[in-house]
Amino acid sequence: MTSPHTFDTDQARTRLHELIVLDVRTPGEYATGHLPGALNIPLDHLKQALPDIRHAAERGDILVVCASGARSENAGHTLAAHGITTATLTGGTGAWAADGHPLHHPKTNRNPTWSMERQVRLTAGAVVLTGLALGRLRPAFRLASAGVAGGLVFSALTNTCGMAALLAKLPHNRPHQGDLDATLAALRDH
Repeated sequence: MTSPHTFDTDQARTRLHELIVLDVRTPGEYATGHLPGALNIPLDHLKQALPDIRHAAERGDILVVCASGARSENAGHTLAAHGITTATLTGGTGAWAADGHPLHHPKTNRNPTWSMERQVRLTAGAVVLTGLALGRLRPAFRLASAGVAGGLVFSALTNTCGMAALLAKLPHNRPHQGDLDATLAALRDH
């Protein structure tokens, strides 16, 4: 793939038919709507999928997407470190939908999973409130609130999110092995 290594939504839409699209969000997020034809390989399963991604990259250009662009950028760096050239979608699926492009909504028997951003907000807020409430009994509990505040500042400065990485490991955010196997088989056949 030639420079630039980012596509805006119109560039991606124009080339969508020729791109191999990898969505690195959690399976629950992916199920809430994804680019047509996108294959779901969660960010924390990327290394497991490297041989199949490398093989696919030999057959076509790869576009990596996520909700906002941060995780896909991290995935791009990981793949580049393993000699796989990719592009990312600027603004992710959020920008795709905001620009009026269609999202595919698969039929699933699973309950919808909240977006990772929403899960982070709930968890951060709950820890802060708990730390403040328990801090009335023992002031040391306020350190939990301070820790979350520091983590949020660090997250904003580095465009990473440690809490999201931890939440992605929860069972409802993990792909079933059969789903991941089917995705990798589809990638091999792509």
